[in-house]
Amino acid sequence: MTNAKNEKETIMIKIYDTMTRNMREFVPIKDGKVKMYVCGPTVYNYIHVGNARSAIAFDTIRRYLEYRGYEVAYISNFTDVDDKIINRAKEEGITPQEVADKYIAAFREDVTALGIKPATRNPRVVEFMADIIRFVSDLIEKGYAYESQGDVYFRVEKSHNYAKLANKTLEDLELGASGRTDEETARKENPVDFALWKAAKPGEISWDSPWGPGRPGWHIECSVMSTEILGDTIDIHGGGADLEFPHHTNEIAQSEAKTGKTFANYWMHNGFVNIDNVKMSKSLGNFITVHDALKTIDGQVLRFFFATQHYRKPINFTEKAVRDAETNLKYLKNTYEQPFTGTVDAGELQAFKDKFVAAMDEDFNTANGITVVFEMAKWINSGNYDATVKDALTAMLEVFGIVFVEEVLDEEIEALIQKRQEARANRDFATADQIRDQLEAQGIKLLDTKESTRWQRMP
Repeated sequence: MTNAKNEKETIMIKIYDTMTRNMREFVPIKDGKVKMYVCGPTVYNYIHVGNARSAIAFDTIRRYLEYRGYEVAYISNFTDVDDKIINRAKEEGITPQEVADKYIAAFREDVTALGIKPATRNPRVVEFMADIIRFVSDLIEKGYAYESQGDVYFRVEKSHNYAKLANKTLEDLELGASGRTDEETARKENPVDFALWKAAKPGEISWDSPWGPGRPGWHIECSVMSTEILGDTIDIHGGGADLEFPHHTNEIAQSEAKTGKTFANYWMHNGFVNIDNVKMSKSLGNFITVHDALKTIDGQVLRFFFATQHYRKPINFTEKAVRDAETNLKYLKNTYEQPFTGTVDAGELQAFKDKFVAAMDEDFNTANGITVVFEMAKWINSGNYDATVKDALTAMLEVFGIVFVEEVLDEEIEALIQKRQEARANRDFATADQIRDQLEAQGIKLLDTKESTRWQRMP
């Protein structure tokens, strides 16, 4: 475990909690351990850069918690039972299961390219069907839910502080829903009640239940997977800002109705992705999948781009911003790969480590954390580099999912670089230039500094 805490008292991570709309000091349920649930994708298509932003943001948060010495149980689900999956299966002439399998495989491929650590577990809804049916039955028994024509709905008016997470009131929601006249609304006691179980339509995938064949509603799935795997109360629940209402709101309502306990102690939501200053949406056609983006952008570059903005703020996806991220990442790689310079002031190194922790402890502020990394890179480039500095830099970069694989030159090229250094020392610049041109032809670019010659492979 990297840079584990020395003293428990030193850990003062603050989290912006969406529920309270305040910064709160992070105090886990169990000392040194974190239980974290992050809503994963509905697997009917390739993930888009908005999904990627959420996956990267919470992976970074997980990594930083580990950097600070915590053991993290990180659960992120696959929603593999959904209307969108059923519709996609009809379009492609395959089963909903095959659709889900196809896009889960694509998701795993994409997040690996983005340097996202595998979750402790990726539960699938189909694995929890019996638990879902039991959960819904419990809510009916407790009077929080009711059956209507094969559907089961949650009685929202019985929920304490419903929609507090989204800063809404039940009155506002009832007013907004009062004019609804559709078929489903007619089956409900109150238009704002939401589905826990849906009766199957003819030809649809379904499971047997006490209320007839059907499938679960979207919200119940995450409640069941979270409580079954992590227990009634978790430390952190995360997801995109679009999930505050109704998804997370309904998760809270049904989970706390069943258990009588607080569902999650901290709620975290990442900001949206804008494409050239316009919010990404399918209707506008400015929709970018990670699958397509990775054809022209290196996964690490894409990852690094997202790290430059605080997770709660919107981020503007532009070609220039991505290219800037690429340039900055190359600078860090060149810094990382340079030879050691000798003695380093341990106090100065510690000051960078402390500054990094202070930045990241403030609600995982990656923008400020990255700034510290660049300050440290400048210090390294001015002649402060040894194994301890490299280890510290490696640990910081890993928080952002950045891992540099050092390339080994073959002996011939190494010999040429050495020969060129000797030629330069003898002021034989004609030979030195000739060797530089020769190496360039082999795709090796040389970077001369006062202390040494560094190299990098050209793209």
